[in-house]
Amino acid sequence: MISLFAKQDILNLSDQKLSDWFKTNKIASFHLKQIKKWIYLKNSESFYEMTDISQKTREILEKNFCIGSLEKSKVRKSKDGSKKYLFKLKDNNYIESVLIPEKNHYTLCISSQAGCAQGCKFCQTAKLGFIRNLSKAEILSQIINVKADLKARKKLTNLVFMGMGEPLANLSNLILSLNIITDSKEGLSFSKRRVTVSTCGVVSNFQELARNTEARLAVSLNAADNKTRDMLMPINKKYPMETLIEACKNYPLKPRDRITFEYVLLKNINDSEKDAKKLIKLLKGVKGKVNLIPFNKHCKSEFEPPNFNTVLQFQKILSDNNITAIIRNSKGSDISAACGQLAASY
Repeated sequence: MISLFAKQDILNLSDQKLSDWFKTNKIASFHLKQIKKWIYLKNSESFYEMTDISQKTREILEKNFCIGSLEKSKVRKSKDGSKKYLFKLKDNNYIESVLIPEKNHYTLCISSQAGCAQGCKFCQTAKLGFIRNLSKAEILSQIINVKADLKARKKLTNLVFMGMGEPLANLSNLILSLNIITDSKEGLSFSKRRVTVSTCGVVSNFQELARNTEARLAVSLNAADNKTRDMLMPINKKYPMETLIEACKNYPLKPRDRITFEYVLLKNINDSEKDAKKLIKLLKGVKGKVNLIPFNKHCKSEFEPPNFNTVLQFQKILSDNNITAIIRNSKGSDISAACGQLAASY
């Protein structure tokens, strides 16, 4: 249980609330910009590190606030260089984030919820069920914590909301977080083109996401017909394929942008030539591309990955019909950090 006298996480407070608090406590308003610079640009985890602020003010801040709501409980490293972070929340729940090494940069896969309510059959996180939404501070703390831990030459440049949970089911905190993540003046300064939000298809929140952010959209599709998607993803019964694809066609995109459709390939379920042809027909008229993800096996699933020749054939059929299809070989499977394997094990 969280103490009634626990410090407030400063990352959860808006600029207006902080300004009001500063005014009440006779702290100069210009300190707000200094604090944000220390947290978002210098990865500071303590007010005592903020040396351009007077010691007295730092002591007041330290007494009343904390920076970040996460405790780094464990870090596991994969043979491919990926790292899986297990974070403990203040209420003793756990979440996981994955740092993925690319050629010249890092990508961080972050969580938006503890557990998940969507029940996708192939996803290990779904087995946990829904626990709760993460706060704005808990979302941002994953990034700040990993950035502070990163001492390599390659920079953390890409963020994907593809960890635990459904981001669009935690829309208000997602939007608040994204606005700080992409704020180039007083935030984390990530390029809007390098931040992706992945959804299983919460269609009702598509337009609000588009109105309030410029993050890229990815849709977890995983089937080309309602019968198969109903079986794999319960959300399809609420937002069937026709509704989902229509929402994607109406999603506002800039000229160079496309929606990414994630398609987890499952042996003898959705990986046939017939499935590929149905997918081509389904995506006609949609401005998008397809990420093909061979299923990452885990102990709580009855599904199997297809053989690689099947994956290549599926890709070829799409490519021959002018659909950009990229095979994504997920990293970190040896530490259960690959797509669909996050389950906050501890």
